[in-house]
Amino acid sequence: MKTQDLTAQHDPMDLLGQQLAQALTRHSSDLPHDVSERLRFARQQAMAVRKPDMAPALLGIRQSNGSLTLAGPPSEGLNLWNILGSALPLIALVAGLVTVSWINRENTVAELAAVDSALLVDELPPAAYTDPGFAQFLKQGLGEAKSND
Repeated sequence: MKTQDLTAQHDPMDLLGQQLAQALTRHSSDLPHDVSERLRFARQQAMAVRKPDMAPALLGIRQSNGSLTLAGPPSEGLNLWNILGSALPLIALVAGLVTVSWINRENTVAELAAVDSALLVDELPPAAYTDPGFAQFLKQGLGEAKSND
């Protein structure tokens, strides 16, 4: 079974070069030693200056266990959009936590204000203020009073 190079570009110069290489390989045994040495030296020089092949990783093609798969684009490193994309969820999380804390503080202040106003409006003996269950009684009483209104 022949394998095909998926990353090779098939332009006429590449095809001509492949045909010449095949012809030289077939007839290399018929050439004199000095000619074959010059060809070997020329081949080494050509390989040194040839254009680098596109790596399969750069093309998004990966081979594993005999099958080819398409992969995502290669990593572009850190740029402005990657940094913003990474920082945006963190900023949203911090903003959410600040908002929840602010709402919780407002609710606590509103509850304390309701208890203080109930204490100031009602006529209670001073001993009631020192009772440990008095604040809980006021909270329950205020909730029932609001639902009855």
